[in-house]
Amino acid sequence: MPEASLYKRVVLKLSGEAMAGSSGYGFDAEAIDALALQVEQVYALGIQVSVLIGGGNLWRGTSGSRRLDIDRVSADYMGMLGTAMNGLAFRAALERLAIPVRVQSAIDMKPIAETYVHRRAMRHLEKGRIVLFVAGTGSPYFSSDTTAALRAAEIGADLIIKATQVDGVYTADPRQDSSAKRFPKISYEEYLQRGLTVLDMTAVALCRDNRIPIIVLSLADPANMKRALLGEDVGTVIG
Repeated sequence: MPEASLYKRVVLKLSGEAMAGSSGYGFDAEAIDALALQVEQVYALGIQVSVLIGGGNLWRGTSGSRRLDIDRVSADYMGMLGTAMNGLAFRAALERLAIPVRVQSAIDMKPIAETYVHRRAMRHLEKGRIVLFVAGTGSPYFSSDTTAALRAAEIGADLIIKATQVDGVYTADPRQDSSAKRFPKISYEEYLQRGLTVLDMTAVALCRDNRIPIIVLSLADPANMKRALLGEDVGTVIG
């Protein structure tokens, strides 16, 4: 029998940079397969799993707009297409593990993905399929964090896990400030009042309004997501 998770339905928000491995850009086959194995551990707990992967390994709308001197709307759409590329690559990795998976896109691109429909996503989850949400919300100016919060609210998720390069929420950026302290737990309100940036404000406010807790943890330990779902003290709990 699978180990007992505290949760029934979760959204995994994964860092796009994790798809690139040590290069920090593009795709790395070994890194993608390693990430798929982490998700397989979560799936093996018998819970309903949906996944969003950022596009930071390919494109960031805000910085890209400045670099290429193009408008923010176009830059954000380019970022959405990056997340779709990540979704297709990750689907292949999950299918190599014999995990049933569907890709749903907020932007209509029927040859490569289903168009996102709330009830269809719910049906896939209930049938034991992982759902990969791509192309953000389909609108510019919304981050992949906000997309994760929105989809979590729509599907009635019990939890969002944001798995990234840092091992929690700190008082300051630990890469720049050696005195920064990690919060084991922080309320939505304190997070917003402090102006912390591991997740954007819109995502945290949306989770607050829908009472969805968030766990921020590091991808460096491949067991972290599973451990968090089993109730172990991992990362930072926002909520």
